[in-house]
Amino acid sequence: MAHFTPPYARIAAELRRRIADGELAPGDRVPSTRQLAREWHVALATATKALAALRQDGLVEARPRVGTVVAPRRRSHAPAAGRPTDGPGRELSRERIVRAAIGIADTEGLAALSMRSVAARLGAATMAAYRYVNSKDELVLLMADTVLGELRLPLRPDDPATDPATGPAAGPATGPAEDWRARLELGARALWQLHRAHPWLAQIGPLTRPLLLPNLLAYSEWMLRALDGNGLPPATALNLNVLLYSHIQGLAIQRERETAAESSTGLTEDAWMAQQQETLAALTASGAYPTFTRLIDALGDDGYDLHLDELFEIGLASVLDSVDRLIDRRP
Repeated sequence: MAHFTPPYARIAAELRRRIADGELAPGDRVPSTRQLAREWHVALATATKALAALRQDGLVEARPRVGTVVAPRRRSHAPAAGRPTDGPGRELSRERIVRAAIGIADTEGLAALSMRSVAARLGAATMAAYRYVNSKDELVLLMADTVLGELRLPLRPDDPATDPATGPAAGPATGPAEDWRARLELGARALWQLHRAHPWLAQIGPLTRPLLLPNLLAYSEWMLRALDGNGLPPATALNLNVLLYSHIQGLAIQRERETAAESSTGLTEDAWMAQQQETLAALTASGAYPTFTRLIDALGDDGYDLHLDELFEIGLASVLDSVDRLIDRRP
């Protein structure tokens, strides 16, 4: 009986051949999922699976605003017995595995992350990585705690505050009862900048199942100290901390989804929107959505651009105004 090779595997094999033969050189864009679907007469999901297999092998990588490209060539080195390495003098470690995983998640999204893809990026065997990290779930937690450790917020009111986005603050942080709004704003902006740098961070767990990570608790400590001492009930203070966190998480999830969509389709956000123009024109011309059509038409040729940073600012101001009203109503 002839062996059946799945369509995605045949596509992946052909792309591997093109890369090996030099038809696709490092840095060259590989065909997008739509191009592969048309060329091979397969579904988009099949083409996506083929590219995912190449990413797991470390042969291609996603680059923001570019698409999926051939990854740089890596030399292979035989590790010394009992010492897994990815090159001479470069022994594997938990820290290097975590940093490599963060790099994959930052550029390709959390869905592209696997123990195999991390090992491939480091030039090591997959099983070697398991000597340092037990599972992908554990790896994601280590990644999250590592990037949350990048936050630079003082734990004491008299410590100088540092915002990862803007650098050191102008002066020492004030006590929570004296300037709670400035402290909450500093904490929210720092966390937003962190999520902008690492969009996958928004996917680490639901609000209803909080992760007891040391650096996540350190962030909550900062935010709760800002709220404490203002006469708010304990549950209200905890709820407000969660509300601000969820505002940031909710927007950041959209950045992660955009990263994943661009990685799987090879289309940038602008390219995808350009493909929707005909559909949008038909919907607005139908007369079924008069308010939407009027607002879009009022924007003229510039159209409407959805900016997550603007939504963050609107939401942050709204939440802080609500906190202000709660504090004013305290007994």
